[in-house]
Amino acid sequence: MRSLLLAVCLVLALHCGEAALSCDTVGPEFNPCVPYLTHGGDVVPDTCCNGLRTLSSQAQSDEDRHNACVCMKAAIQGIPPPDAIMNAERLAEKCGVTYLISDFTFC
Repeated sequence: MRSLLLAVCLVLALHCGEAALSCDTVGPEFNPCVPYLTHGGDVVPDTCCNGLRTLSSQAQSDEDRHNACVCMKAAIQGIPPPDAIMNAERLAEKCGVTYLISDFTFC
């Protein structure tokens, strides 16, 4: 009985130890996108798209996607809303990761 209880505790500990994406993870991947979101342009930096693809692959759960969105929204807080949102939509399309940044206003 004691070994069964120990096994259950270990499984629960492993499951609870899985952390959702945090801003410490999102920031370094998303920061290369901030200049594009600020100024727009024809070309999105490769480092930006690569970072978004990495985040997209890491964001497996709804909680992960929500946390990533909140962190990205915080990162662009100083950019005037029409430009940031318009450029984010273009960025999402150009990088092919729309579900991560499709609408910053509704994380």
